[in-house]
Amino acid sequence: MTDPELYSHGDPFAQWRWLRANEPVHWHPPAELPGFWSLTRYEDIRAAYRDAETFSSAQGILLRPADHGADPGGGRTLALTDAPRHRQLRGLVDEWFTVRSVRALEAEMKAIAQRVVDEALERGSCDFVAEIAARVPLYVICKMMGVPESDWQHLYHLTSQAFAAGDPLTRRFAHLDILGYFEKLQAEKAANPADDLVSVLATATIQGERLSPEDVILNCDNLLVGGTENTRIAASGGMLTFLRHPEQWRILAEEPDLLPSAVEEVLRWTSTATHIMRTAVRPIEIHGKNIAAGDRVVFWLPSANRDETVFENPDLFDVRRQPNRHLALGFGEHFCVGSMLARVELRLLYGELLSKSVDIELDGEPKLLDSIVVNGPERLQVRLTPRAA
Repeated sequence: MTDPELYSHGDPFAQWRWLRANEPVHWHPPAELPGFWSLTRYEDIRAAYRDAETFSSAQGILLRPADHGADPGGGRTLALTDAPRHRQLRGLVDEWFTVRSVRALEAEMKAIAQRVVDEALERGSCDFVAEIAARVPLYVICKMMGVPESDWQHLYHLTSQAFAAGDPLTRRFAHLDILGYFEKLQAEKAANPADDLVSVLATATIQGERLSPEDVILNCDNLLVGGTENTRIAASGGMLTFLRHPEQWRILAEEPDLLPSAVEEVLRWTSTATHIMRTAVRPIEIHGKNIAAGDRVVFWLPSANRDETVFENPDLFDVRRQPNRHLALGFGEHFCVGSMLARVELRLLYGELLSKSVDIELDGEPKLLDSIVVNGPERLQVRLTPRAA
């Protein structure tokens, strides 16, 4: 399960299916990665998400090579804190991601989607990942964070390198440049706050104390990554799925009211966060396996979202699927704060392509990510043709 090539060239679903049936709580001995327990069943993962008092996020939420040390965001960012700190940080930004706030932004998000699709149509052929799916969520979160529009393209290039570059050193330096950018922006917003998320973080107090500049920078990075990466991969992974199941795209074209349920099915099917990790802070027994305090526990989300005991015909992509109680956006205290935003972005992007009656065809073999962290296309070259009226 820890071989990145399994996700780009293999079939992890076959392994997850076997684990769900035969060993739903499985111990992976330490190697380059520290040892950890795997959970693969829907109900076990859902229960662990709900039990935040046993399963801590503060020690990191992703598997890291042992020699990399602890995650620098541990105990400091929204994603890597436990109660009460998590609730305090979430309380600072929650209002920006409510249904009401996202609806207020919808017209601007639609304009961004229109612009991105129109530019791609002018080119005729493009990488759907980099030139469409990456731009929409990035531009939206940049607007919400108060990044000047003149800097959007700069951050687009940095995030493209930080998330998708093949060379680890290039990714690392690009990420450092992103942190450097937010170091300057948070200082500007602290001195001259405006109506945006970075200003909120830069001027916020928790129990009478301001967040440190370092904590502001790390939380800005957390919001940027959370607001862009998974939506980018879900949008492009969803488009690849539609290209492989063209009858589902035709159903959407004929019944656009199905877009909300189609978005849920894209989220379930792509399950772009391959794994999420927790650390047990007290002993717990699951299916007869004794998990000790300090043990790492990994939730394999794509496995949960194909669990045959929960989803009827789980290996069938169906835009009409109801109900669809997937875990692609988490559950419990750490349910994705930007879940509504991601859903609206996907709906607007696919809706824009459908409303323009765009014919979309593969223009080369897709390249999938070599990663155990996120899964989906790294490159998806397509041809876009506006259909004649």
